[in-house]
Parts: sequence; structure tokens; C-alpha cells
Amino acid sequence: MKTRKILYSVILIIVTIFYVSCKSSKESERLKAVKTFADNVLEKGLDRWSGHNTPLLADGINVDTGEPIEYVYDGRAGVRGEGGAANHWIIHNLASQQNLFRTFVGLTNLTGDEKYREAAEKSIRFHFDSLRSESGLLRWGGHQLIDLRTFKTVGHAWRTNVHSHELKDVFPFYELMWDVDKEATATFIRAFWNAHVLNWETLEFNRHGGFGKKESKLWGSEFKQSEPFFEADGLTFLNTGSDLIYAGGMLYMLNGEEGSLRWSKLLAEQYVRARHPETGLGAYQFSKPTRHTQPPEGPLTGLLTFSNYGDRAENQFGKDFPGVAREGWALFDGGMYTVPALMQMELAERTGEKGNEFLKWTVDGLKAYAKYGYNPEENNFRPMWADGTDLTDYAFSRTGYYGPQGRVLKPSSADELYLFSYARAYRLSKDPDIWEVIRSINKGLQLGDPGAEPGKDAQMNMVTDNSNPYAIFALLEMNRATKDPAFLNLAEVIGDNILRSKFSKGFFLTARDKGNARFNVIEPLALLSLEAALRGKPELIPVFSGGSNHMDLKTE
Repeated sequence: MKTRKILYSVILIIVTIFYVSCKSSKESERLKAVKTFADNVLEKGLDRWSGHNTPLLADGINVDTGEPIEYVYDGRAGVRGEGGAANHWIIHNLASQQNLFRTFVGLTNLTGDEKYREAAEKSIRFHFDSLRSESGLLRWGGHQLIDLRTFKTVGHAWRTNVHSHELKDVFPFYELMWDVDKEATATFIRAFWNAHVLNWETLEFNRHGGFGKKESKLWGSEFKQSEPFFEADGLTFLNTGSDLIYAGGMLYMLNGEEGSLRWSKLLAEQYVRARHPETGLGAYQFSKPTRHTQPPEGPLTGLLTFSNYGDRAENQFGKDFPGVAREGWALFDGGMYTVPALMQMELAERTGEKGNEFLKWTVDGLKAYAKYGYNPEENNFRPMWADGTDLTDYAFSRTGYYGPQGRVLKPSSADELYLFSYARAYRLSKDPDIWEVIRSINKGLQLGDPGAEPGKDAQMNMVTDNSNPYAIFALLEMNRATKDPAFLNLAEVIGDNILRSKFSKGFFLTARDKGNARFNVIEPLALLSLEAALRGKPELIPVFSGGSNHMDLKTE
């Protein structure tokens, strides 16, 4: 009997060693893939077109030809720049490389190889030293790129200027920028706010910022609270508002600049004050476009989608939904509850007690959206007005800003990005209502049941074929919140699925990429975050809050 017990013990030890060995091998394969990706980016994406051996990277390459991704001007849009008459430009957009830089820094932190972090730092330093404007703004974002052949700026014509500055849900890697040049980073953030805010008393701003705008009093300006949806020429879109909020919050975190945090909070609160008073839903804008030209009574055409005709939702839907049809209250999808929410929760965590409002406002909004919009049976969110009016299967009666006559609104899937947002909200708030949403979305995505109580009886689907990187980020949040290893184990399965389905020819690709490897993909960042979590050192990887590429220009 004793011999048999010893034999069983030996077998158990052997099986355990084999399991740990296999697990470590898989982790190493994931890390190896990210290293291969990063090495290929540095080898094949580094400037070799200008003849000046700069440290700048293209935004991507075609893996079959080795040629860089280019912007191709088709002559239809008002696009021009210092690049002259050329209609092909090699895209270098620093705003579309911020998650790549997070990957580089995370890889250096995990491997000890400084070349990855150094590559990111050199690119940022080149921008600070050679490419930024006199005001301190960088030449990047939604309406600008740098042509790697000439180092000339290519951008959209806007008003009387060739160029305009725009960031929308980018959330730059300010910590790294700060490490490279503290003063240049602080100057940029101040210039960012200065360029976009049109009226400090009301916090009216526009997504397009001018490079030559006169300096304002900035944080020393006077603020006077206005009622939500006051008329203004600035379009206070949440996606640009989120980048302003993030920039101000990060400047406080990095520099202790109390004024920047105060104005970030004031701006965030403007969206909260514009929520519907009964449901707490909204708001995508807190102002209303001034009507300079009266819209016609007949059908709206594509030309009548500009804001000079006033509130475009009111113009298009006001007859069908009087009183509630406004741009700030159009919840046709739930984008405001994903990336902007993740960003505000990051700020809440980073700024501690001084950022408590960010967390409360965000969790209240997520709960309201789940209450009025979430359909657990179908795992989707209804299109709505902010008063809770269900717009599922509503067919547009007029053509306008939101689409052509006859367009039918449908629910949006509660996907992995929603799961990520609600998972972070639970980790920071421990709100039981948020957990119920997490549980339902997990089931809807066929990821399993995380349990009626957090940290107990999780039954996760360990044979899922899910390969969505947002699922990894969500599961890591759930693991941190509950300490349940089931979520970490499932994240490993999804990480391995990513390798099998997306890692090809040394890059992370999907079928729709058609061989064009974009360097700012988040799969490698997700895999590094998983690797760090498995080592018990999640802090080694820069925080990711859903920031993404942003380029309005058509590319091929």
C-alpha cells in the first residue's frame, strides 16, 4: 500500500512538472512571437526611404512585397500639404504608433533588451526636435501625417489653414513622452488644450485645433457653468473631449499640475451634466451646433449634414422624435461606454482620491446603459435616444448626417470591448450590478460563466476559439478583481488562439488586412499583458485603455 502511494506521488510530480513545462513553453511561444513581431517592425519598418537614416517608422508594410503602407490621394477630398503635387505618401503618423510604443516598452521591461524602448524614444525625440510646430503641437492625428520620403506634412485643408490638429480617442503614451522630454510633453498638452478650446467660460471646444492660435490664460481662465446644449460653433464631440480629459489628467499625474486636473474634471462633468435627467444616459456632446442657415423643409441631402444648419439629429429626426432628437442624445451605438469609459477609469485609478469623480461618473453611466439598453437574452445593446426610447428597427424617414432615408437601426453586439469596459469598472468599484452584466456578456460570447459570486464557481469555456485581444484585457481585469485563476487560464487559451489564427509571416494579421501589416495592432500588447500577469508583475506593461489608430485619410 505504501509503495502504491509513493508511486502515485511520483506520477503526480511527473505530471505536474510536465504541465508546468508545457505551460511555460506556451508562455515562451507567445513572448517569442511578440519579440519576432517587434524585431520585424524595426528591421522592415524603419525609415529607409528618405536617405537620412531617421529613427521614424512607417505605420505598416505589406508582408508580401515589403513595401510601406502609403496614403493614396484620389483627388476627391480636400487634401493637400507641403508634399506638393505627389499623390502617394509613405505614412508615418505618430498618433497611430502609440500602442506599438507601449508594446516596445513592455517588451523591454519583460526581456531586459533596451533596443525596443530606445527605438520608441528616438522616434518621439525626433518629433520633439525636428517636426513639432512652434506652439508645441505635434504633426500627427486625424488630419495629418508625415511623408517618410520628404518629411513634409500632409493634411486636410481646414478653413484658411492647410493643416488642423485632431486627436480622437488616441490617448498618447504620455509617460514615455515625459521620459524623453518633460518640458516638450508639458508644452504639448498645454498647446493641445489651447488650440482646441474656443471659449474657456463654457468649455466650448472643437475637434479641429489651429496651430497658430494665440495663447490663452489656460488653467488660469475663468469658468462659468452653462446649461447643457447651449448653442456654440464648436462641436464638443466626446472622442476629442476624451483626449483632452486624458491629457489634462496625465499632466497632473506627471507634473503635479493642479490646474490641468481641475479643467479635465470640469470638461468630464460637462458630459455628465448633459445626460438625460431621468435615465442618466448620454451624452456625446454637451453643446448644440448654432444654426447659421435654416435647413429646407424637404428631404435632406448629403450636403446638408454640415453643422452650420444646426443640430443634425434634430434636423433629421426632430419630426419623429420632438424634444429628444439631438446629437448629444443619439445613442445609436454605445461607443461612449467603451473607450472613453476605460480612459476615465484609468485616470481615476492613477490620480487616486482626487480622481474619485471620474470613477463614479463612469460607473453610473455604465449602469444606466445596462439598465435601459442591454438585452441579456441576445447579448446586445439597443439603439436608443437618451430618454430610453428603443430605436430597434426604426427606419430613417429622412436622409441626413446619420445616414440615408430607409436606413434601419439594429442593436449592437455586446462584444469583448464592452466586456473589457465593464470588467475594469467592476475591478475598481466592486459593484454587484456591474458583475451581473459581466456574467451575462461572458455567457453571450460563449466564454463561460464567471460565477454568481465573484471568485467562486467560475465555469469558463476552456475550448473556446475566441482570438479577440480585448477578451484578454477583460479577463486580466477579472483576474485582478477576484484572484480567480480561471480567468487567467482562459486568457492563456485566447492568447494561444491569437498565435494560431493571426500570427503570420512575423506579423499579426487578419484576412481583411490583405497582407498589410499595421504596426499599432493590440494583439502583441495583449500577449505581453498576459505574460506579465502570469509572472505576477502586471505593472511591467503600460496601461491600455482602448486608444487606437486615428487617420481620416484614405489609405491603401
